[in-house]
Amino acid sequence: MNVFMYRDINSLLHKLDPRVKMLVMLTFFIYALMFKNAVIQAVVFLFVLLYAALGRALINVKQALKVLLSVFIVTIIMWLITMRGPTIIVLWLSMEGLLYGIGAGLTLVTIIITSIVFLSTTKVEEITVGCMRIGLPYRGAFAMSTAIRMIPMIAGTASTILQAQKSRGLDVDSGSFMQKLKKYVPLIVPAIVSVIRGTTVFAMALESKGFGYSDKRVNYVTIAYKPLDYFFSLLQLLLIGLAIFIKFYFKI
Repeated sequence: MNVFMYRDINSLLHKLDPRVKMLVMLTFFIYALMFKNAVIQAVVFLFVLLYAALGRALINVKQALKVLLSVFIVTIIMWLITMRGPTIIVLWLSMEGLLYGIGAGLTLVTIIITSIVFLSTTKVEEITVGCMRIGLPYRGAFAMSTAIRMIPMIAGTASTILQAQKSRGLDVDSGSFMQKLKKYVPLIVPAIVSVIRGTTVFAMALESKGFGYSDKRVNYVTIAYKPLDYFFSLLQLLLIGLAIFIKFYFKI
């Protein structure tokens, strides 16, 4: 099982500077969090899918489809139950709650897909160097890139433990939702122990190599702005300005 999201292919997004892709991700986050209108969120969601297609990262989005659908449906249900409105559908459930739930669900899905595209088109080493170039200290940049690296490793460890338990006769596919949930509880302890053990070994490896001994760093990966990077950066700044204008002028 390949748990690392980065796809080593040739695409438009792979050619961009990591700082530009961070700015693109920030732009999508601003649009996703600034507007709760379901129509606007749907338009932003379509642009996110187009962005994923440019990076040829739709295959990773497809792998996370179940999680995305779960987040979307649960968000709609929560807002539909808790939010009141004048237009009643049935009982106390309102159309306003439904529309707000759809917008909130699309917000979360947009943020998740944007993050998936970023990780699918950017190497961890490029993320570290990019964070350093925007002013983040090396320790902070390294911690961020390490956290990103650890997420798929934890998922891979959990998947390996699950497969091992299935080979020993553990049935996690039958029964009701609560019964399935109880069967996953015994898998949490070995997963946590394995992660702690791996983190300890990683820390010892860093200490043995003198991590943090000198503030002067030499990076194997080098990044530099190209004309395409300037174009995308200018485009993102214009889009951020447009979002602020729409928000405060039209008061959406």
